[in-house]
Amino acid sequence: MTHVTILLQIRNGIARLTLNRPERLNSFNTQMHEEVGDALSQIEQDRNVRVLVLSGAGRGFCAGQDLSDPAIVSGGDSVDLGLAIEKYYAPLVLRLRGLRAPVLCAVNGVAAGAGANLALACDIVIAKKSASFIQSFCKLGLIPDTGGTYVLPRLIGTARAMGLALLGDKLSAEQAAEWGMIWRCIDDADFDSVIDKTAQQLAEAPTQGLACIKEAILSSGLRTLEQQLNHERCAMRDLGRTSDYKEGVAAFLEKRTPSFTGK
Repeated sequence: MTHVTILLQIRNGIARLTLNRPERLNSFNTQMHEEVGDALSQIEQDRNVRVLVLSGAGRGFCAGQDLSDPAIVSGGDSVDLGLAIEKYYAPLVLRLRGLRAPVLCAVNGVAAGAGANLALACDIVIAKKSASFIQSFCKLGLIPDTGGTYVLPRLIGTARAMGLALLGDKLSAEQAAEWGMIWRCIDDADFDSVIDKTAQQLAEAPTQGLACIKEAILSSGLRTLEQQLNHERCAMRDLGRTSDYKEGVAAFLEKRTPSFTGK
């Protein structure tokens, strides 16, 4: 597929997926959904990809759904917004959460509506200090979608989730970091270098171990403590047989930097 609304670069184990409709603050239309899906298929099939960096072109990360996209919003009162969730947004969130490689979200500007919750669906979120998050759904008589009603109370608690969802106020990246909604807030001048350094760190890490960390944390809410302890036991048994574990131990004993292969 020829990509028009996104940019995809895969190099040295790092996949960079950039939403590329800067004139619309990278809001989603049908074409972008299809192109992002195609890009994720390439990433899923490429065993050399060890980290995905998701970002936006221009001055914004993503403004959510493009309300001028006739393929989704035409039809007036008869429009079925649930169809867009079922066909596009829900599968996108599940694919990001299920991706073997860690997903690093680089929030370079405003993240609004579905764009805010798309960022929160990623494993690590780093934002520019000038960036912001807006749960704008209440302004349209809607509810936070793209997993917003699920992830927000789990990240920041019910009271703060309710405030953001019911009032639709802008939340600064700095406040989001203080609340634990995102991992880090970075000065704009240092943002690109921090993203590159973090992506490189993840790309050089033991890939299977990271995949198991991601799965164990995201699925922990489905288990009791005893069940989670059993899950950890099984994962540790499997990881203890990997080449990366052997390399990690050898490097530790030899006091050198490990060279992980992801195997």
